[in-house]
Amino acid sequence: MSSALTDAELTLTTPAQGKMAELLGQVEDNVEGIRVFATPGGCSGVSFGMTFTDQLNEDDHVRDYESVKVIVDPATLEHIRGVEIDFVGDGADARFVFNNLQPTGGGCGTCGSQGGCS
Repeated sequence: MSSALTDAELTLTTPAQGKMAELLGQVEDNVEGIRVFATPGGCSGVSFGMTFTDQLNEDDHVRDYESVKVIVDPATLEHIRGVEIDFVGDGADARFVFNNLQPTGGGCGTCGSQGGCS
């Protein structure tokens, strides 16, 4: 059975919740929620993404907001613990950002959540 994520593990800002709910409303498939995942690579050694999912695995961790359910697998949770997902900007510049990412070593060392290295 999946377990609940706490504020200490993952939070979504109100704008992020709203945008995720809007995107979920545009999908005609039967989805469980939005899966946040980590993949090797990127500036901090790990990059993150999000996708719609119709599967909820027994070992998944779930954060159930009123309008959206966020799902994280155990391997991703190790990299994302303490992260806040926000939605910033508008028009073509609008994007989700992951705040409070912990550096995992390697990479260029000065990456921020905005996705660039200086």
